[in-house]
Amino acid sequence: MAKEKSATKKLLNILGILVAVIIVAGVVAKAAGWLDGGPAENEVETELAELRTITQIVSASGKIQPEVEVTIRPDVSGEIIELNVKEGDFVREGELLLRIKPDIYEARIDELNAMLLTQQSRMEQARANKLQAEIEYLKNQHLYERELISDLEYRQSFNKYESEKANFRAAEYQIESARAQLRRAEEELQQTVIRSPKNGTISRLDVERGERVLGQAQTAGTEMMRIARMEQMEVVVDVNENDIVNVSPADTAIIDVDSYPNRSFEGVVTEIANSAEITGSGSADQVTNYKVKIRITTPHNLGHASSDFLAINVSEGPQDDFSPNFKPGMSATVDIQTNTVYDVVAVPIQAVTVRDFARDVSSAETSEDNDSSTNRSRRGSGEDFRRVVFINENGNAKRVEVETGISDNSYIQIMSGVEAGLEVITGSYRVLSRELEDGNKITVINR
Repeated sequence: MAKEKSATKKLLNILGILVAVIIVAGVVAKAAGWLDGGPAENEVETELAELRTITQIVSASGKIQPEVEVTIRPDVSGEIIELNVKEGDFVREGELLLRIKPDIYEARIDELNAMLLTQQSRMEQARANKLQAEIEYLKNQHLYERELISDLEYRQSFNKYESEKANFRAAEYQIESARAQLRRAEEELQQTVIRSPKNGTISRLDVERGERVLGQAQTAGTEMMRIARMEQMEVVVDVNENDIVNVSPADTAIIDVDSYPNRSFEGVVTEIANSAEITGSGSADQVTNYKVKIRITTPHNLGHASSDFLAINVSEGPQDDFSPNFKPGMSATVDIQTNTVYDVVAVPIQAVTVRDFARDVSSAETSEDNDSSTNRSRRGSGEDFRRVVFINENGNAKRVEVETGISDNSYIQIMSGVEAGLEVITGSYRVLSRELEDGNKITVINR
């Protein structure tokens, strides 16, 4: 009986040892990858680095407006008795636009003419008085020299002569004043007839026949209409302070207008503001922008142009039946092409990510240093983020530090670190940004 118990105990011990061995072997095999075919592989997408031409883009949005727009305001007040244009009409320089009732100004001219004649009569009277006083003075001077009259009489005649000369000069000045007032009244009468200052289209009309308008030379009068060169439109956009340094006059631009969603138009930068426009000043949402004007060079609004302009534009470039009809205030987005490089190594933008190289140093130190407190102090020394690209090297991800240049909407220039022809990993974003490390096994699943 004792022998049977001893045999059973030995058997249980042997079984326990075998179970322990099996468990340890399983753990080792799992860690070594013998049970699941090796460490897990990351599924990635790749693309070849290639030589490309890259154009740096600055994007901004704004509104369309005429390059040249003149506001017509009256210099005189009155009622509009004649209006010869309507909104959208094309007018030429000197063409009659409207008339303001001239009755008051004509009456004023008649009044000033009468005043001028009165002043002329007074001047003639002053001239006669001056001549009479001069005769009296010369006669008394002759008598005074012979001591036939007193000194008092001589002085009185002299003073009267000087007084009449002053009255005559005053009459002359009054005539000049009356003539100046008459010229002003005649000018005001002419200003009741308003003509177009230049060729253009009536882009806005704010008055009707019979309406009264206010006009003053010192202040802005009633806005009656606007004349614009509709065939010379531009886009005014707000460019952020971080991008404005890259924009230069004569930079080309691609313009997308909301009203024409399936077409793009060409433009060129003509003006860059020197003064900033700041919104949300002093707050966390402060934004600093600069106004940039882009002339639309694609022929447009040809229906608003003069025959000379049409002849010039039809003779230039290929024939195209489509002509956009832009209106002031339309929304547009522009891509300003600020810089271009040719035949440079480029990879998709999403292929470039960042890694903390300080963490690599910390991991290496951890393997060499068993002192946990020392290890923690070294890990807190700082961060060292650098731009990297992962390359497919025989099924393994190889991390390569790169120096980047300019970029467009899809590709970025690689100045060093990657050569054309290498297969770079481009996705997925989750794998590239968080999971992928140097030396990881990868599986390419390009779609």
